[in-house]
Amino acid sequence: MLGNIFALGLIVVFCFQVYYYLRYFLVVFWAERKQRKGKSNFLTEQPPVSVVICSKDESENLQKFLPSILEQDYPNFEVIVVNDGSTDTTSEVLSVFKQKYCNLYETYIPQSTEIISRKKLGLTLGIKAAKNEILLFTDADCKAVSRQWISEMVKNFTPETEFVLGCGLYMYEKSFVNRLISYDTLTIALQYLGFAFAGKPYMGVGRNLAYRKSTFISHKGFAGFLHVQSGDDDLFVNAWATAKNTRIETSTQSVTYSVPKQTFKEWLSQKDRHLSTSSMYKKNDLCRIAGELGTRTLFYAFFVLSLCFWNPISGSIALSLFLLRLALQVVIFNLSYRKIAQVERVFHVDVLLFDILLPLISLFLKSRNKLFRKRNQLYKWK
Repeated sequence: MLGNIFALGLIVVFCFQVYYYLRYFLVVFWAERKQRKGKSNFLTEQPPVSVVICSKDESENLQKFLPSILEQDYPNFEVIVVNDGSTDTTSEVLSVFKQKYCNLYETYIPQSTEIISRKKLGLTLGIKAAKNEILLFTDADCKAVSRQWISEMVKNFTPETEFVLGCGLYMYEKSFVNRLISYDTLTIALQYLGFAFAGKPYMGVGRNLAYRKSTFISHKGFAGFLHVQSGDDDLFVNAWATAKNTRIETSTQSVTYSVPKQTFKEWLSQKDRHLSTSSMYKKNDLCRIAGELGTRTLFYAFFVLSLCFWNPISGSIALSLFLLRLALQVVIFNLSYRKIAQVERVFHVDVLLFDILLPLISLFLKSRNKLFRKRNQLYKWK
């Protein structure tokens, strides 16, 4: 009897999970389908653009990846690198580049500057120095996958558009940590892009994000969350992005790739920093995010309980739904990854491991923060 009750609960949460995956995680295909049907209007002209990059001791990455930004196939753009008190050879690298690229500019944050969020200060200085209305952001350790990156992002700036959310992935390396990072980054990207496509934008990533300078100025920049070290990207989008003023870009040529963390400890620290701002999202957004996590937790709970109180009916239902959900995840994540990244990166049964492991890691980090960390303890950005 109990086995059948738990199996029934499993069916209910399974339906919620399937809806979530088909509704949001298939965003790349829904966006492409909308464009194929001619329902997506794009900007025909190419307005001038300002690309803003904050850099702290990133001379090696600037040497490798800045040319991918400076050599974009776009008629009118400038690149502003904010040098945040770097003690390496950043200034020398930029000086060499400025001799070759006349559209490269540099501004500084003195090393002695004391402020809670140097990243927000750097972005603010870069934005104020920008000559153009359209602002495009990425990081010093990011590489634009193609010379059409600016064009693909900017084509979404119709008159009513204020925010364009892009996809930022991590470079491929053969390691377990890299697979974990890749899976985590992909699921987060599909989630925030899917929500935005459905008219519920709640975050963006500074590795690939665009908005208007007038939007930044009219909302007084980061004034609402200057007391938080992180959040220069997701909190700003969460505060002001709406269904009407936000669009997404998922084409292969619009993706940026970042240098991944090399160790689990480094990634954990990065994950901790990102999670530190999520609790400040709007309540509706938190509820929607929690909805997926809650039904996922219940799915595994009901699955285990159905097996514990085994009978032929409940056991068959539990195993069938478990395998069906896993197959759905593997198909969606692999197809989406190939569609966005054009890489034959295949997730197999490790999807199951990551699906269980990542929420546990997030729970551990959030619990640890509440118990042992002062509310306003600072994070250093890198």
